[in-house]
Amino acid sequence: MSHENQTMDRLVYMANQIGAFFTSQKHGKAVPGIAKHIKDFWDPRMRSRMEDYIAANGGEGLQPLVLDALKSLPPVDRANIPAARPSVHH
Repeated sequence: MSHENQTMDRLVYMANQIGAFFTSQKHGKAVPGIAKHIKDFWDPRMRSRMEDYIAANGGEGLQPLVLDALKSLPPVDRANIPAARPSVHH
């Protein structure tokens, strides 16, 4: 499995974990709650990757509430995404 596939699998897993927290709530409350959490806590790079993933395959593997939440968010301003910082290994 490629690193890109592993990364997307991890993002899908993380998004679905957020969705699992909201599953006891009705759609009208769960979707905005999931969207707010992702908007507030996900790095723009993560959100842009998820946007690309949804555009490419419809969001395969995402829970319906999570997919609705992600689709409700405004697109990431890709011109202002900061460059990833290299990790430092000691």
